[in-house]
Amino acid sequence: MPENKSEIADPKFFLAKDGRVNAKGELEATINALYNEERLDDNSTACLYPARKHWLQKELGLKDLPTVECYDFDLLMDMLKPNSATLVFPFMQGSAPSSMFGHTFLRIDGKDRPIMLSYAFNYASESDDSDNQLLYMYKGFFGGYKGTYSLLPYYEKIREYRDLEERDIWEYELNFTEEETQQMVRHMWEIEQAYSWYYFFTKNCSYKMFWIMESGREGLNLRKYFAFHVIPSESIRATLDEGLVLKKNYRPARSSKLEAYSKELSSSDIDDVFKIALAELEPQVYLQKRDKTQQMQRYVLEASSEFVEYDYLKKDINESVYKQRLHKILSARAGLGKGDSIQIPTPVDPMLSHRSFRTSVKAGMRNSEPIGFIGVRPANHDINDFAVGLLPGTQIEFMDLLFSYTQDELELEKATIVSAVAFTPRTEFFQPSSWRFSVGFDREFLGESTDFRANYATGATWGNGDNYFYLLADFIAYIETDVYVGIGVVGGAVLHQGVNFKTNLETSQRVFSNRETQLLFSAKEHYRSSQNTALSISYEYIQKRERDFNTYTLSFDYFF
Repeated sequence: MPENKSEIADPKFFLAKDGRVNAKGELEATINALYNEERLDDNSTACLYPARKHWLQKELGLKDLPTVECYDFDLLMDMLKPNSATLVFPFMQGSAPSSMFGHTFLRIDGKDRPIMLSYAFNYASESDDSDNQLLYMYKGFFGGYKGTYSLLPYYEKIREYRDLEERDIWEYELNFTEEETQQMVRHMWEIEQAYSWYYFFTKNCSYKMFWIMESGREGLNLRKYFAFHVIPSESIRATLDEGLVLKKNYRPARSSKLEAYSKELSSSDIDDVFKIALAELEPQVYLQKRDKTQQMQRYVLEASSEFVEYDYLKKDINESVYKQRLHKILSARAGLGKGDSIQIPTPVDPMLSHRSFRTSVKAGMRNSEPIGFIGVRPANHDINDFAVGLLPGTQIEFMDLLFSYTQDELELEKATIVSAVAFTPRTEFFQPSSWRFSVGFDREFLGESTDFRANYATGATWGNGDNYFYLLADFIAYIETDVYVGIGVVGGAVLHQGVNFKTNLETSQRVFSNRETQLLFSAKEHYRSSQNTALSISYEYIQKRERDFNTYTLSFDYFF
């Protein structure tokens, strides 16, 4: 987008007819409108554009402007009492590709106001709920949705991300002054009703928060850190690099809290949790069990209350049932008195994860012939990368390119357009499905050419964040000379040896519509040499029609 063209696409936002592309004309129209107000109430220019007015008075010394009554804006400022700001990072979540990058929004904190009563300023796409995940990804990538801002109570955002979407939340308190925070609120007021085009990879939530922060502090330029893509975790790093963060805080998701309870409870205790939450076991009847310590009974009842809230938020039970069940559980819990609080471990700081842009250099042998590879991936993480500071078992990649070089011939090995994986282990509390899908080009089929492919696999994962194995049913379509479809069975494992060593194993058996079959196997050992570097050795077998591929490689990955 040209520098002289506003990213706000809504024509109602501009005072000049060509205001979106004529900054000087918009400035002159604003000054003229401020001096020649047609209304002196909430519909006046000064009330609709308080940030513009404040900035112009400060920079140009505008004087003797008409007196206006901004009832709505003054009411907002009185309600918010903006004093400071916090950048909030709802962590990635594995159930949907759209959430795997995480999200960022701003929280406006007021004087002497509890955090939960603060307000959140958010930017998101106006997506259609009827769109499936693939259509959402396509339209989000190419600007098919309008993006709009919203101002909501912070407790509602907590409920949305922590409770409904089961996402841990990291909060980064910023060092903005009261005056800078107030100017951000003035700008928020101006743009809340205006739309711009949402781009999942570039003009997204994190990028739009930069504009708000830059409006508050003159000279701040967070967008300089990003040439062509903005990822939420990288936007947090930019604020850290600029020295904007005073301190951070971690808020565990409800699911993280429940998993902490599961580590303290036996299988029979967990069975009691479900029975109490489903009203199959009365809490007072449960308390009559003599083989349980009082502390364990506290944990069981607390976990039961969490599950009742969980079911209510998921709309599995109505409000009347929710209140009735919760009252019984909390009454029984109150009778046990104060005990030990459940300890929820703080996960690794997301800022300790690798950077999103990866380059790879590989050397090795394919069928006894030397071969080299060079790869580049703008974003973000794959199942082979170390998940330190990330969500284990997840993958989200865009535009992953890999080229091979052998006998003076350069070939495209892989061009992944988009790829996502969610291998979330099943637990006694949660039994999620595992899945992965990929769209792009690669050479892992029966011919030796690089073919277009799309596949979706679904199944289950068992284990924990460090060591797990998965079993999937794979549905495949690819184009060689003709279109082929197939099904396959995939089995794999991810095993860690300490902090810096990791093994990936996978095998797949496929059957295609032309009755051809194919076996694939891969084994990789990785070493995390630093936060942003890694070494690995690998073996890959791909069954082919003419000659099978047996490839051994030694590779070096660098993230930046």
